[in-house]
Amino acid sequence: MSRVVHPIEVESYRILRERAALGHLPPLTRAVVERVVHASADLEYVTDLVCDEAALAGGLAALRAGAPVVTDVAMVAAGITGRETTCPVAEAATADLARRAGITRSAAAMRVALHRVGPGAVWVVGCAPTALVELLTLDARPALVVGLPVGFVGAAESKAALRASGLPAVSNRGEKGGSAVAAAALNALLYAEEAA
Repeated sequence: MSRVVHPIEVESYRILRERAALGHLPPLTRAVVERVVHASADLEYVTDLVCDEAALAGGLAALRAGAPVVTDVAMVAAGITGRETTCPVAEAATADLARRAGITRSAAAMRVALHRVGPGAVWVVGCAPTALVELLTLDARPALVVGLPVGFVGAAESKAALRASGLPAVSNRGEKGGSAVAAAALNALLYAEEAA
């Protein structure tokens, strides 16, 4: 992937760096924080995001090695630049599993995706807290979890559970999140992968 940076993005980053000093952050953490703030125009993410440089480095190494990327919803997949993703949430088999198991389609999609990709994938959850909760119950052995679901019901709690799990992860502390910021966090690593 050869990405051309538009002048609007350049100007957005200039404004962002004028408003928030992030030079003290390690390089991958800074890249993720800046990309999320750029995507959301929300400077609160500077202090709200929880990043671990070693986890980000492990996720980047996995991406470089060709690890599959799994998303909870198509909106997250649509925002990821230049990388194929696995996102079975809209499939009939996923809906059938959800009905039979009495779980949400997003949670069922995590089970279906794990069956397809196996351990070591990079998982990106930007919409459904139930998808993140389900992922935590599976033996996915992820290379990285970008856990940024949004909502008033279960979002903050699912992200707290992710942080408590010890899995390599990116999350935030509150209810906000969403498809755009989850995709942005992964894109930061994909752009770092390209720059190497």
